[in-house]
Amino acid sequence: MKKAGIIGGSGFIGSYITKRFLENGFEVKVSATNISKKDKYQHLMNFDYSDHLYISELNVEDKSQLKEFVKDCDIVVHGGTPFQLDFKDAKTELFDPTIKGTENFLEVISETPTVEKVVLIASVAAWNTNFPLPAGGKSPNDKFSENDAPFISEESHPYAQAKFIANQTVNDYIKKHPNLDFEITSVSPVMVMGKSLSNREDSTSTGLQFLFKNKIAPNPFIQMFYDNDVDFAIVNVKDVAEGVYKAATIPGLHGKNYLLSGESYPVSDVSSMLNNLPPKHAAKVIYQNKLAERELGLPFQSVKKTLNQFSS
Repeated sequence: MKKAGIIGGSGFIGSYITKRFLENGFEVKVSATNISKKDKYQHLMNFDYSDHLYISELNVEDKSQLKEFVKDCDIVVHGGTPFQLDFKDAKTELFDPTIKGTENFLEVISETPTVEKVVLIASVAAWNTNFPLPAGGKSPNDKFSENDAPFISEESHPYAQAKFIANQTVNDYIKKHPNLDFEITSVSPVMVMGKSLSNREDSTSTGLQFLFKNKIAPNPFIQMFYDNDVDFAIVNVKDVAEGVYKAATIPGLHGKNYLLSGESYPVSDVSSMLNNLPPKHAAKVIYQNKLAERELGLPFQSVKKTLNQFSS
């Protein structure tokens, strides 16, 4: 039985990934930042085949703990940098854990002979730190794909900048090490929405869906979405989990970074659909998903279906 280590495997996206690997006959090791906080991962114990599930304490900035976590894994999925908008200190809360954590992770993996495949859950911010606003030089209706030059702005949210730099760290590592014994593949989801598998209240994705449903703006950043009726590219959390599983189990994808995206709608339509009302605008596909459809075999669910799942 092969073993998959999933860093962040009890979070909003991670829970679906854990479920997918368990259902496909893997032993699964999931990280927990504090193993005494069982409410963070208890929901995983309700999954089918949870007798093949193990929880291990892990701080991704601690190299010795990382080594212990990955030492007997065939596949490692790194989704351990949570989507975080609110912060007090960008360096200690966002830049250091995301960038230094990525550097540590790559160093540890390179010293772990069992690992055959690594999948990094990046972000659309790896391609465009302005998201959900268009990349520099593009209009809101201009399409964006993996063929476009990645765009970073110092005016973007620090979370987005950290994810962009972390992705550049991965790209640089791949270039400097052309003869690796393992494959690295990344996926970059747009705004991930859908129904949570847990009752955890620390998911930014679930929190944003609640804010949009109820048209609440707790800060100027969110207020800007309403004021400008920003177009949002959305992807279903189940589709992201499937993309990660496929990226982990299909050989020959080394160095690829796939945009995972469904349709785009203005935030006013997102609010309507979260309240089971029809959208006023037609769906657009701004962030292209053809590469993921073709190489990962992914069908992407409609945004309407995704938002109905959250509300149900």
